[in-house]
Formats: sequence, structure tokens, C-alpha cells
Amino acid sequence: TCLFKTPLLVPTPRKMYALLTAVAGLVLLPFLLHARFPYLWPDLQYVLRGVGIALRMRSYAKRAPCYTVLDRFLDRVRAQPGKAFLVHDGGRFSYLDVDRRSSQVARVLSRRGRLREGDTAAVFMGNEPAYVWVWLGLAKLGCVASLLNCNIRAGSLLHCFSCCGAKVLIVSADLKEAVEGILPTLLDQKVAVFVLSKECDTVGIEALADELDAASEEPLSPALRMNVTLKTPALYIYTSGTTGLPKAAVINHERMWLASFMQTIAGVTSSDVIYIYLPLYHSAGFLMGLTGAIDKGITVVLKRKFSASQFWNDCRRHNVTVIQYIGEIMRYLCNTPKKDNDKIHSVRLALGNGIRSDTWTEFLQRFGGVRICECYGATEGNIGFVNYTGKIGAIGKVNTHSLQRSYPYAMIKYDTEKEEPVRDSRGLCVEVPLGETGLLVAKITKSTPFSGYANKEQTKKKILTDVFEKGDLYFNSGDLLRTDHEGFIYFQDRIGDTFRWKGENVATTEVTDVMIMLGFIEEANVYGVRVPGHEGRIGMASLKLTQGMKLDLLATYEHIKTYLPSYAIPRFLRIQNLLDVTGTFKQMKVKLAEEGFDPAVIRDSMYFLEDNKGYVPMTKDIYSSISEGRLRL
Repeated sequence: TCLFKTPLLVPTPRKMYALLTAVAGLVLLPFLLHARFPYLWPDLQYVLRGVGIALRMRSYAKRAPCYTVLDRFLDRVRAQPGKAFLVHDGGRFSYLDVDRRSSQVARVLSRRGRLREGDTAAVFMGNEPAYVWVWLGLAKLGCVASLLNCNIRAGSLLHCFSCCGAKVLIVSADLKEAVEGILPTLLDQKVAVFVLSKECDTVGIEALADELDAASEEPLSPALRMNVTLKTPALYIYTSGTTGLPKAAVINHERMWLASFMQTIAGVTSSDVIYIYLPLYHSAGFLMGLTGAIDKGITVVLKRKFSASQFWNDCRRHNVTVIQYIGEIMRYLCNTPKKDNDKIHSVRLALGNGIRSDTWTEFLQRFGGVRICECYGATEGNIGFVNYTGKIGAIGKVNTHSLQRSYPYAMIKYDTEKEEPVRDSRGLCVEVPLGETGLLVAKITKSTPFSGYANKEQTKKKILTDVFEKGDLYFNSGDLLRTDHEGFIYFQDRIGDTFRWKGENVATTEVTDVMIMLGFIEEANVYGVRVPGHEGRIGMASLKLTQGMKLDLLATYEHIKTYLPSYAIPRFLRIQNLLDVTGTFKQMKVKLAEEGFDPAVIRDSMYFLEDNKGYVPMTKDIYSSISEGRLRL
């Protein structure tokens, strides 16, 4: 009896060929897609994470009251009370420990400082656990925390405190003397000043430590912050720009959330341990670091300040998996003496901004397979980018046109001499072609608002009008960027750093990159200085030499004339023992530019580049010849 009612079907050669072709096509498809779209998978991951974030924000906004980072922290306390939240200087504080301590802070400040929902209190402290529970305590009262830079003093300190309308100042014991310098003015303004110590002999400053220890640790009623919305101010964070007094940027609860999501975009998970050594008074350390850690429910290893020599030992000791960086941090690490265990650590991800391409490459070669997630954004800005692919040198990537539809931005032509955007006959700005450098501007809309600063006049100065249409409003980033054909975005310069000489724009970062290729130059700060009788600014470089090495003038000249166009070569060199930087490691240029190259004013060694001869010591005679127009540059 036949077991099969249907005869066995044998494919014909043609069908077999078609089948094999189809199978081969399926096998080759991933390779073909990768060849045509090399960033398809990371693009897709980025989009999916973005959609998830958008859905979360919509959900948080619909809740009544709205769901804030503080609420996220309280949920973490309930879900993982015993998990380590803060590790600092040998101490360990669980999520529950920090919650209880912050409740004590809230009760004492409510009673002694008479703080209520909507009030502002200034926090003047360095990186320490108390910083975290003081902020959380203020948040539990529905108050706004003004995060003062712990390095400022005298007039700057008073300015920063006063510009946000704070009624209370909370200071750590080690910074009490700094406050004493402005105390009479604070007392005249009837400001309550509290120091986190057990005793204080300064009249007008009250010690709080004993009272905090005795206060109840019980949770506070959410009714104390019932009127908080995502648009309510949560923080004042001060921009550390290279000129003028710091500006208090308004950070509302929505913006706090968006900055915190950077860890989600970068791929941080709940099992990670993050190392925060950047100052908590800035957005990188506080928002991308601390509040991002709260969102993920991870452990924070908190360091008072960055130490290149202790960095990797700290990472190994605490099993750190995620680090932050900014500015020159990575280069500082690369400059430490090499060790056999450089690649022995658990760090898998570095999150930050401002790493140079050469340092990026050197860091990976020396310290192993750490994924570097470079991002771009300003504390007060309404636009940001993320280089989620790890492409060396890029600050971000645009993977679809949908980003520009949802978050409209453009790179526009900018006149560095007039220090203003180029406008056409209609008075509108001109967008640069793909691949060219332009000033980044981002449209101010309901979905991309610009909260600005506490000072309304300062807010107005950052807004451009009539950019592409009459009456439109755009945030002026102050940064010159470039986008390539693959959608990668590259930072070129800040408009204050770019100068024009001999009819050409000189990008200071380009000159700096060339100069630090020389082994005896550790750091270079390049800027333009004005010369009597000349249009524009001529290049000058302030240099810090590598320890134990001398400046080779001939080698310097031969090197830079090989790599730089003539108009970009610095005509003046200034040797300094230490280059001044801001709290976020941005080089200070304005003061140096104002000091110029007068040897009667500047005591540092200086050199002048004679035409086609090389650098010679700067003298009073050379300065006089230039100033009087006898020596043309």
C-alpha cells in the first residue's frame, strides 16, 4: 500500500536556481544594506529610543500633578531602598539613606528658612553627598535650586546669588569664608544664610548640622509641591562663558528630564555604575550625570574634583562602567604616564562632549574598547545632537529629515568681522550649502522653547529674529558647525573664537590642533588680537610647554608653516605656566586678546614671527614699529 497519496514533487532546475538565488539574496541582504546604509542599525536604535522618550514625556505631562525627576527618585527608593546611590570618599549612602536625609533637610529649611513652593534657594557647595540631599530636600518643598559655582568669589558670587531672587543661601563648611566676604550685603537683603556644620561663630550665618540630625526622616506630603508642572523652573544653572559675568539659565522640569534622558540615548542600563567628578553646579555633572543616574536607578561614585592620577584606580576600586568627560579631561588622562594595567578596568562607556579627534584615537588605543558617546548642546539651548555611532571627530548625527521638521534648525552664513549673520536683500539669513561651515540656529517653537536666563535682557541677546521669515525667532547657539554628506555634524569653532585676517576666516581650533602636534607644546590657546592700522585680528597663541621641555622656535615655525596657510600662522607666541580655563575647561580667550602683545604690559616671554625668518624674542622696538605702522604685518 502506498504511504503517500500525493506523488513526491521534485523542483525543476529553473525553480531550483530561483530558490537558491532567493536564499543567497537573503543571506547577502544584511551585507548589502550595511554597504548602502552603514549606520542603519544605530540609526534605528536611536529613533526607537527617541520615540520611547517622547512617549514617556507625554505620559509624565498628563499626570496630575506632573511626574518629575524627584518622583522618579521616590519610586527608586520604594523599589530598591538598600541599593547604593552615592559612594563618596569611603562613605556609602543607599537610596533610602538619601531620601531620609533629604526629608530632614526639607523640614529644617521649611521651618528655619521659611521656604515654600516656588521660592528659590541658592546652593553653594562642592561635590559631596550633602549637595544631593539638599537639592532633593528643596525639590520636596517645590522650591527652585540655584546652583552656584563653588569657585566664584566676591562680586561674582554676589551677582550670581542676587540675579535669581534667592531668599536662602546654603553653604558647606569649607566655603563659609567665601560667603563672609559678601555677608553684609546678604544681611541687608534679609537673606537667611545657613552653613552645614555643627557650630558657627560668624554672626549672620546659622549652623544647621545638629538640627538636621534631630529632624524627622518621615516622608513629606506631595501637597507641598502640588502646583509644580513640567514648565515650572526647577534649577538655575550658570553658564560659564569666556566673557562677562555668568548668566543664570532657567532649567524647568521638562528640560531636566530631557537632559537626564541622555543616559538612555547612550545606552546606560540599570546595572551600570557611573563616575561623576564634573562639578554638580553645571549641567553636565548635575543633569546628564546625577539626574540621569536617578532615572536609570544606578549607583553614583561621586568625586569632589577630577584627578588624572587617581582616575583609573577609582574606576577599578568601585567597578565603574560609565564615565563622563568634558573639554580637556580625556587629554589629561592621555598625558598621564603609561602603565601596564591601562586597559584593565570595567569602563565600557564614556559620555560627554569636547573631545578632540587625536585625543579620541589616542584614548581608545591606550585604554581599550571604551565606547565614546560624544554629544553637543548648550545648558540654555533648545537643540542638541548625539554621535551615537562613535564616529571619531563628530559631535552628532542627523539620520532623517524628520529631526529638522520636529526640531527645526539650520546652519547660516556668518560674518566673523562684523560679528553678525549674513543677510540677503530681503533682510533674511542665508543657509550654507551642505559641507560648509555656518552658525547653528534653532527655531523657537512650542515644542522647542527657549527658556532663556533669569535676566530678560540677556535672554533677548540670544534670540535672532527674521531668520528665514519675517517675525520668526531662533536661538543663536554662538557655535559654528558643519554637516557632511552622511549627516555627521562637526564642531568648527565658537563665533567669539574665530577671527578674520587678510580677508580670511581663521578657526582657532584648527591652529590649536596643529600646534599641539609638537611634543614640546602641551597646550595651546589661540586667539586674534587687534593691531593699529590693520583690519581684522592677527593670530596669537598662548602656549604651555610640556614639563621638562623647551620651546624650539625653529621647529615650531617649520612645523606650522607646513600645515597652516600663511594667514592662519600665529604672528605672536606667549609662554605661560598655566592656561586659564573656566569651570568646564573652556579656554579663556577674551582677557588674553585684550592684553594683546605689548611687552611693557605682559611679563610672560613673547615671540614675534618675522617674515620668512622665524620667531624672534618680542621687544619694545618691534612693538613700537608695529604700533606706529613702520612694520607692516
